[in-house]
Amino acid sequence: MTYVQGLVCRECGRRRPAEALHSCEWCFGPLEVVYDYEAIARAVSREAIARGPRSIWRYAPLLPAEEAGAVSLGAGLTPLVRAERLAAELGLGELWIKNDALNPTGSFKDRVVSVALSRARELGFEVAACASTGNLANSVAAHAARAGMRSVVCIPADLEPAKIAASAVYGGTVIAVEGNYDAVNRLCGELAGEHPDWALVNVNLRTYYAEGSRTLAFEVAEQLGWRAPDHVVVPVGSGSQLTRIARGFEELHTVGLLDEEPEVRVSGAQAAGCSPVATAFAERSDDIRPVRPATIAKSIAIGDPADGPYALEVVRRSGGGFGSVTDEEVVEGIRLLARTEGILTETAGGVTIASLAQLASAGVVGSGERVVAYVTGNGLKTLDALSGSAAGGMRGAGPSATIEPSLAAFEVALEQLAGARELEGARR
Repeated sequence: MTYVQGLVCRECGRRRPAEALHSCEWCFGPLEVVYDYEAIARAVSREAIARGPRSIWRYAPLLPAEEAGAVSLGAGLTPLVRAERLAAELGLGELWIKNDALNPTGSFKDRVVSVALSRARELGFEVAACASTGNLANSVAAHAARAGMRSVVCIPADLEPAKIAASAVYGGTVIAVEGNYDAVNRLCGELAGEHPDWALVNVNLRTYYAEGSRTLAFEVAEQLGWRAPDHVVVPVGSGSQLTRIARGFEELHTVGLLDEEPEVRVSGAQAAGCSPVATAFAERSDDIRPVRPATIAKSIAIGDPADGPYALEVVRRSGGGFGSVTDEEVVEGIRLLARTEGILTETAGGVTIASLAQLASAGVVGSGERVVAYVTGNGLKTLDALSGSAAGGMRGAGPSATIEPSLAAFEVALEQLAGARELEGARR
């Protein structure tokens, strides 16, 4: 059973039934799910969760859809990796990487889509749709195929080829739109009105869709032995993921799964080419001005973030900070994580790691804190970023040498590479 009591407007506080609604009819503010936490506290325990499915549905009492009949590819319980070598490079102590790149379609979107489409099926929808910068399209197409639903996904036409192919392969409809994500999202807002029988997961089902991100907090706490971290660093596109992670830690204490009230500092990460929330934070402004995205980190390139004001408020209230990093720093963040911890992340993860480095250097992330950095997508989706101009050509992303098939040639190449490494080290 679910423990949903209804929906509430974040702005005016008016209540609504738990239907396919995403905005308040009175003030147009966003809606969020209201739970019966007292009933949940009676229903959940650490032991019951440990016995549950090895997916996000182990936290079913805290989700807005039934576990029975859930649309699931098995998302969740991704590794929480102790990153000692990366921590040493950044001057940090206890650093963990939440590697959500290992979800079924290669990103955290499998969490939110599983929740959204499970609720969509309960509400009677038969078509799954979305506006996407790639990862969401992959996940919606895959989950719809699993559920036997039709899918229609809309993406910017200049999306990475790997993400386009990974959406089309599931047999649904893929519409490429000449424009950035914000243009695609506006179009899907219109489609929601024209096709009321479509479950546009990040439009008319957004209220439920966003709830899946809370499992990123639930899992981290469980994997840390039912303890909250001191500080988390989260990539920011719409801002929804950051706000739900912060809320997730609070909810665990509310229902008795965390003994102590968590005091988690929350920091955000954005690419400089699309950083409206980071800019507002740096300017100490409440005004998040829309921007035209210009960054290789396309999966978080949202120029007009719907949850931006709420993400800004969470970061300020918790005492966190905001990173804003160039595309060159994004690529270096990808390489840094790969060479220190063996984890290949997409460009959004490069934003997280580069921002973590920036925040650590500035003293915002402290050496004595237990820190979790969220890596939310697989690097195989954005390999082009490593060979493009932002990466400085093929340095570090292609063969170290090309040789004749002989031992002599091999030995010469090794000597030359060793000399090059010594020279590089001297320059540093």
